[in-house]
Amino acid sequence: MIAGLGIDIVEVERIAEKIAKNNGFRELVFSANEIAYCEKKTHKYEHYAARFAAKEAFFKALGTGWPEGTAFNEVEIVTNELGKPEIMLLGLTHTTISALGNFNIMVSLTHIKSAASAVVILEK
Repeated sequence: MIAGLGIDIVEVERIAEKIAKNNGFRELVFSANEIAYCEKKTHKYEHYAARFAAKEAFFKALGTGWPEGTAFNEVEIVTNELGKPEIMLLGLTHTTISALGNFNIMVSLTHIKSAASAVVILEK
């Protein structure tokens, strides 16, 4: 049964500008694994933006907004061995979200030069 659906779209340039300011935004929002993944890419800001959109879509799917006890950099977007994106919850965020229920989390990412988007479905 579907428990939640979230979607988000973000301008790639907006994320690139925030990261370029070097004020800690990248580390606040992205895990070390996500940073390593994106930094290897030719169009890295598209990948950062897609992951940002997925995090926003995830919290929208929860229907709670950004609850206390969660952190953006603990909602990690990973790519499985087949290239499919998945969401892994880490640290306190994992504990906080687990208290809301046991979810199967599905995520889809897309990006082009100017925009990135993500859809998240939570299934119970």
